[in-house]
Amino acid sequence: MSDTAPVAVVTGSSRGVGRGVASALGTHGYTVYITGRTDRTDASGRPGSLQETADVVTEAGGRGVAIRVDHRDDEAVAALFDQVRREAGRLDVLVNNAALVHDELQTHVPFWDKPLFAGVDLLDVGVRSSYVAAYYAAPLLVGTTGSLLVFTSAPGAVHYQFGAAYGAHKASLDKFATDMAVDFEPFGVTSVSLWLGAVLTDRVQAIIDAGGPHAAQLQQIGETPEFAGHVIAALHADPALLEQSGRTLIAAEVAAGYDITDRDGRRPPSFRDLMKVEPAQYRGRLG
Repeated sequence: MSDTAPVAVVTGSSRGVGRGVASALGTHGYTVYITGRTDRTDASGRPGSLQETADVVTEAGGRGVAIRVDHRDDEAVAALFDQVRREAGRLDVLVNNAALVHDELQTHVPFWDKPLFAGVDLLDVGVRSSYVAAYYAAPLLVGTTGSLLVFTSAPGAVHYQFGAAYGAHKASLDKFATDMAVDFEPFGVTSVSLWLGAVLTDRVQAIIDAGGPHAAQLQQIGETPEFAGHVIAALHADPALLEQSGRTLIAAEVAAGYDITDRDGRRPPSFRDLMKVEPAQYRGRLG
């Protein structure tokens, strides 16, 4: 790979959204540092691993670098960005995606009837870990012209979905993007939060395949995990990128602005239209 290839870190990318974002960035020629706890073996029974994602990125035309990181360990996160500094000397894009979302959190019962760990783990590996990653990445982002910090978020930031911990997680990411943009402004670093739609991860696809009550709708409105990655690449390539700093953007609307389609030419709908909600930092459709 060329030494001038853009460099990205995608946290929580052994599977799901993170894997999709990383693989999409690979198609755009990025060197992608992939983090998570699942390296080559997985005790959870779910598919996906860091090395598999790294291989997918490389096969797509980029270069995947797998690094095992427990995002509850601040020293491990600091070591991650030290390694990026030593090896790449730059950081063009950080995608803060790591989150620990237990199945128990997604049950439809009051928060006090859910296991305490379900909420606390998300606040730890979600809110706190995103702040820590941004903290250690900031000097690299400041030193790289046209760099971009992205938080992957969702409409749960402004309406009830899975309870208080989930809502606090998403709302915090949107607020991080807004406030970090103020500190980054003198250095030309763009900070945004990106609302994703119903992402067709392996977990969601299993729900669809099981034929639940919302299966048909999910399949119809869903976004592939790669969709957000193409949106992020387009944002990063936009000469007017800095104008978006501090905003919470809706991936489906950004894609429409850049004429990006999902697999098979589909155009996923915006949750702003589907649910009549919009981000607190919404300032009209991009483009």
